[in-house]
Amino acid sequence: MTPLKINDFVRELYATNEFIPLHAPTFCGNEKAYVTQTIDSTFVSSVGKFVDEFETKMEELTGSAKAVATVNGTAALHAALYMAGVRAGDLVITQALTFVATCNAVHHMGAETVFVDVSPTSLGLCPKALDEFLQEHAIQTEQGCIHKQTKQRFQAVVPMHTFGHPVELDELMQVCSKWNIAVVEDAAESLGSYYKGMHTGTFGEFGAVSFNGNKIITTGGGGIVLCKSAEAGAHTKHITTTAKVPHPFEFFHDEAGFNYRMPNLNAALGCAQLEQLELFVKQKRSLAHKYCDFFANSDFKFVVEPEYAQSNYWLNAVICPDKEARDRLLKETNAAGVMTRPIWQLMHRLPMFENAPRGDLSNSEYIESRLVNLPSTPLELI
Repeated sequence: MTPLKINDFVRELYATNEFIPLHAPTFCGNEKAYVTQTIDSTFVSSVGKFVDEFETKMEELTGSAKAVATVNGTAALHAALYMAGVRAGDLVITQALTFVATCNAVHHMGAETVFVDVSPTSLGLCPKALDEFLQEHAIQTEQGCIHKQTKQRFQAVVPMHTFGHPVELDELMQVCSKWNIAVVEDAAESLGSYYKGMHTGTFGEFGAVSFNGNKIITTGGGGIVLCKSAEAGAHTKHITTTAKVPHPFEFFHDEAGFNYRMPNLNAALGCAQLEQLELFVKQKRSLAHKYCDFFANSDFKFVVEPEYAQSNYWLNAVICPDKEARDRLLKETNAAGVMTRPIWQLMHRLPMFENAPRGDLSNSEYIESRLVNLPSTPLELI
């Protein structure tokens, strides 16, 4: 399988000789109408009907007790970590194979990231690797799960559903329950993905979703916190809206909060996009099946959803035979106007996280050196 053959296949799929992006937003519904309504109403900032409507629709879609819209996905994850009790000096376990925003949110809490390997099944946090790491480095005390050497508290585990493929949630939740550590799901990429019939982001105490311009639906910039309980949801809404106590005219804030409110203008776009989510997922899954068939008898391995899950296939990915094949594919497709990308550099290779504690990362390193993302905009909608 040569890069030229892959390039020709992608061009045939998209029926164009023009530049093919990795993932472009699609606007084919009520986007303009709803955004115009918002402008006409003058309620373009953090107050307006579309914010409430967007949160309600997300609750209906995911089954979460409360959804709280935020200005972006990193803000959503930051708020979720705060609500899960993460504080300065705590340890938060996540995967090194993730986008930097996952670790940035932990850093902004004043906490320290700990890296554990991913599963080759899901490309997300591996429950077995997590349990082995904790058995070696943690002890249970009255104060919680504590690092044996540093005495720091393991306060949260943050699995990331890579490219929309759900992690092994049953096993992961069992490990975290055994060690009494909160789970905060980084579901930034997995809107429309289900684990055994339940939506991602609803298994942990909190989940965070992103609506950046390259996600399966977009609000331009935006995120949402999915909350396990209505009580936690009410508090999350409170702290993300500056912790202002309702009053006809007085300004009183009863705790230090965040100004993370999603503007009504963005929520209007999101409401229109949500109306088309089912169609987007259907078309993206159809595209993924075409890629899967194309790579079936080659030395490239297309990344498929785990057997237990239904993935949104946010970004299609292929595992190349080796790093040389990966580099050649990236170089030749991009030079030919077909946008492909490697997976992120492992987080411990970045200067701000190079000293973070970590376990064996063999799977992460293997995937990092071989994986390439392929164009993933739904075919029938461009």
